[in-house]
Amino acid sequence: MMPPELTSLRSPRVTAARRLGKRSFRTKERRFLAEGPQAVREALEHLVEVYVTPEAAERHADVLRAARAARLPVLTASDEVIGEMADTVTPQGIVGLCHFLDRPLEEIAAARPRLVAVLAHVRDPGNAGTVLRCADAAGADAVVLTDASVDVYNPKAVRSSAGSLFHLPVVVGVPVEEALRQLAGAGVRVLAADGAGERDLDEELDAGSMAGPTAWVFGNEAWGLPEETRALADTVVRVPLHGRAESLNLATAAAVCLYASARAQRTR
Repeated sequence: MMPPELTSLRSPRVTAARRLGKRSFRTKERRFLAEGPQAVREALEHLVEVYVTPEAAERHADVLRAARAARLPVLTASDEVIGEMADTVTPQGIVGLCHFLDRPLEEIAAARPRLVAVLAHVRDPGNAGTVLRCADAAGADAVVLTDASVDVYNPKAVRSSAGSLFHLPVVVGVPVEEALRQLAGAGVRVLAADGAGERDLDEELDAGSMAGPTAWVFGNEAWGLPEETRALADTVVRVPLHGRAESLNLATAAAVCLYASARAQRTR
């Protein structure tokens, strides 16, 4: 095992990485951190450099081979240094420094997407990352986080996406009105997911109206979608509750809606 190259917590690299825990610094530098071997593996195309403990370097040799094959700098660091960079209580010994990867909304609209998830006023980073993961699994073409939503580069959001952040286009910081206007202009039907929707998901599926391009709008975890956002949708849809549960959490409802659209589009 080679001794670590980075051992000082006052190193400029360590200081710069630690600052990325704050949104203001991430936005200024347009960089963020991805923790753990899976995230680093999935992030290869967006990485600037990789930091790893000697022990983790042996344990995740395949990840480091891929990083070096991509001509990325790989620096060994002490456990203390990785702990200072990481956001988790028990770091996995490997951290990647990444470029921002968001794309312009105009680019997404021009590509004529068939399935898009729009997060409007979603504030919890764990929920945002999980919805992104669900969208990726359902085969969505993009995820849009409006300007009132959480930062997708928040460490918890990155972890919760389980690598999906690096798999599909992401748009950030767009007003919800502008996002829905551009998607509608691209021929996408806008469905707002809300427990008080006038139509339920089963009715939409039975009517055969979900096979076309669709954007699902998901609202805040506590209060859902405001009336002005619901008014922008073509239809407000509720997920039917056949049992005695009062409601579904955001990520579960998003998974149900996105998979319903994916199935309808595949069987068209």
